Amino acid sequence: MRSVLSDADRSAILDLPMTKRSMSRSAYMLREGEPPATCSVLIEGYAFRQKLTSDGARQIVSLHLPGDALDLQGLFLDLADHNIQALTQAELAVIPRTAIRELMVKHPAVSVAIHTDITVEASICREWLTNVGRRQAQARLAHLLCEFAVRLDAQGLGTDGSYELPMIQEQIGDALGLTSVHINRTLKAMELGSLICRTGRSITFPNIDALRAVAGFSPLYLHLGVQGT
Repeated sequence: MRSVLSDADRSAILDLPMTKRSMSRSAYMLREGEPPATCSVLIEGYAFRQKLTSDGARQIVSLHLPGDALDLQGLFLDLADHNIQALTQAELAVIPRTAIRELMVKHPAVSVAIHTDITVEASICREWLTNVGRRQAQARLAHLLCEFAVRLDAQGLGTDGSYELPMIQEQIGDALGLTSVHINRTLKAMELGSLICRTGRSITFPNIDALRAVAGFSPLYLHLGVQGT
């Protein structure tokens, strides 16, 4: 929770017109070039934003967890400039963007909360850009894992220090600018170094402080507390 909302603000949010939608793995929630007529909130599952180059190469530019609004930036743009896809089976609450914009006018605190989340998205994007551009492979991967754990814990979705990683190695590579082969080698090296333990998709961190040191990780850019106080 980054913003304080009154009971009236919360009630107005709950009263927004909403349609539930189920999405299969890899289904597109938004395509580049489309007019973004809605804004969805992820109820269950995971999603990601991605950009494609002219030759079909993919760069994953953000990861979204349950509880995240998927495209607040699209509230004020005529056309989508990126794609949003389901990373896993997902459940969405789909809300017309006109309804959200009207809510922002009538409830200034909600408007502040939305603009705060958009600003935090930009902060996370800056950190991802730094991660891909300036960190070595093991530090990149360690940083992504640290962020994933911190964000899940903040949402109350961690399970006794164990996390279900929703991304396959190819997708991790597309988020970090590395090949899946390089990701595989790096994961094995991190296991040998006792930085991580894996069982199937489940991953744990025997020494989270050591993992954070390798990553140079600080959660500052996530702005997890209440902002604007």
